[in-house]
Amino acid sequence: MHIPRIVISGDRSSSGKTTIVAGLLSALVRRGLKVQAFKVAMDYIDPSYHTWITGRFCRNLDGYLMSESRVLEIFSHAARNADIAVIEGVRGLYEGYEGDAGSTAQIAKMLRAPVILVVDARSITRSAAALVKGYMDYDRDVQIRGVILNKLGGERHADKATREIEHYAGVPVVGSIQRNDDMHLAMRHLGLVPVTEGRLRHHGFDERVARIREIVEMSLDINRLIEMAEEAEDLQEAEPDLYLRNERGAGLKVGVAQDEAFNFYYRDNLELIELAGAEVVPFSPIRDSGIPNVDGLYIGGGYPELYAEDLSRNRSMMSSIRDAQADGMPVYAECGGLMYMCRELEWPQDGGVSNQNSYQMVGVVPALARRGSRRIVSYVSGAFVTDTCIGRSGDEFMGHEFHHSELVVDGDVSYAIKLNRGTGISSGMDGIVDGRMIASYSHIHSASYRGFPDVFLDACREYRYG
Repeated sequence: MHIPRIVISGDRSSSGKTTIVAGLLSALVRRGLKVQAFKVAMDYIDPSYHTWITGRFCRNLDGYLMSESRVLEIFSHAARNADIAVIEGVRGLYEGYEGDAGSTAQIAKMLRAPVILVVDARSITRSAAALVKGYMDYDRDVQIRGVILNKLGGERHADKATREIEHYAGVPVVGSIQRNDDMHLAMRHLGLVPVTEGRLRHHGFDERVARIREIVEMSLDINRLIEMAEEAEDLQEAEPDLYLRNERGAGLKVGVAQDEAFNFYYRDNLELIELAGAEVVPFSPIRDSGIPNVDGLYIGGGYPELYAEDLSRNRSMMSSIRDAQADGMPVYAECGGLMYMCRELEWPQDGGVSNQNSYQMVGVVPALARRGSRRIVSYVSGAFVTDTCIGRSGDEFMGHEFHHSELVVDGDVSYAIKLNRGTGISSGMDGIVDGRMIASYSHIHSASYRGFPDVFLDACREYRYG
């Protein structure tokens, strides 16, 4: 199986690789290529940009949560019929959870893909050569084939750093990008602004991305990058295991909250619902008057804190969710969805610590959701301690959490998940349950936890047919 592919990795976080990848994807699409994007690790926001730019759903690859065979299956499934695959790394090339587990380097080795190293070259010239040489020598199984110098001070800076890297490290510099305020995308407390929100709320967003593409086209040797991708060796065809059609969800409908407030979903989770024969029905908690005619609800993550006033104003939607939950409908509320299911959401305005505004939320979870003292980004692992609509007692899972909020519980609750790694809602406990509802901080991916969507669809079927 030959799929031209290339990994774009940074020498560190904030090297600028995400913006460069966005520009590169846009440039490749502009050339008429069918481009499949991937993101290393479990980020939601970068893939939203990739999906919008390429017109193909970006997929996540994570060597800590997923086996090598699963990574290869996801890659080959998503990249079929593509002309080229571009994999964006996470953090620095070698940053992992345990050794190289979870790192960009691990994925590059699994996919036997050429790596282009993005180097933040501010204030360094000859030292850039030492840095690149060190990265190349650190793990010779990682195929570093080229370098992109970013945040350069000028042509002289670029020439000197390029000369030193190509002489001492023996690897070509395939791009030199000077410091430019146009090479930025909007940011906030959990990273980039999601693309859906950016296009809806930020005037000139499309123009900004187009400008990034122009800079990348002027600064990178895109023909050489395509050649390097084509030089990637053949991969063995992965045995199908995850993407198998079945009838588990035949005739069922799953309502999925999708708007500016809720848009953190892994495409694989939704695709497996569809492959099981169920219909995914999008709805907006901000604009729709009530939930659609469905057999279960999936309310994912996002930024409900930024749309709390809009969400709170839609009383009919919140009432319809309460009524459905009380009637026994399965409800899976994940992170942002958990905040929405609380009685109240309190968040500082304009980034301050005072001037808190409080808003009524759905009210199924007896808690206040508020901004926490720290941002939590971590893998999680644990087990279900009781039966729920997404997992059965004793089922173990791995996932991750990604939030800047915390809950102040002010009533009796039951927890369905005990974590042996991760923070959860309280003291390592996660997943507040009430009837067929579970609301948790833990994000799950169907490639690492096969209970979803199988158990969830079973619960939907039980609800519909009794």
